[in-house]
Amino acid sequence: MKRVLIFDADDTLWENNVRFERVIDDFLGWLAHPTLAKAELRPILDDIERANIVTVGYGSKALLHNLRETFEHLYQRQVTDAESKQIEELAVTLIDHRMDLIEGVPETLAELSGRHELLMMTKGAVDEQQGKIDASDLARYFSGIHIVAEKDLAAYQAVADERSLDVGNTWMIGNSPKSDILPARGAGMNAVFIPNVHTWVLEEDELDPADSGVLHLSRFTELLDHF
Repeated sequence: MKRVLIFDADDTLWENNVRFERVIDDFLGWLAHPTLAKAELRPILDDIERANIVTVGYGSKALLHNLRETFEHLYQRQVTDAESKQIEELAVTLIDHRMDLIEGVPETLAELSGRHELLMMTKGAVDEQQGKIDASDLARYFSGIHIVAEKDLAAYQAVADERSLDVGNTWMIGNSPKSDILPARGAGMNAVFIPNVHTWVLEEDELDPADSGVLHLSRFTELLDHF
């Protein structure tokens, strides 16, 4: 049976968050806080990121904003121009759109695209996500690409309506319980969960192990055994 397979991009098709984690680790070391260790600083940054998602969104620009706000929160003063430039230099690797594709992704997509209709659904700043897509050279495998501000229930319903999808014959494939699996299930789609050890902590959530509509795989290439 031909199905519609919707793929997440960051940390499903290519590694993404591991690069952000390296920048964050460098930033927390650069802070050199006089009383708090790195492990104590990270929850503070997480809270600031969580609070700012609605206003600043996702991606490298959002991270820079949150790093500056974390600095100002911890030191109770505005960041100077020189300090702001140093923070930007820490994050320069995030804007080159270098892609580290996850093992087996191109070959798997090439085979799946001959069997099913493939869509991509990714969230974040349009220019930044499009830059990653272009650099990945994967767009040729997809009949449609959707870049959205947030991957919530409304976004999945909008894509389903726009594409006139039979949601019962549609599968969302991704690494994030919060953005890929749970809202897709809420929209009536099936889902494939492929965990990534570098998944952003704010993308974690609890999945129901008894939910038969969620297929759990350990590797991207295992999709070929099921689709």
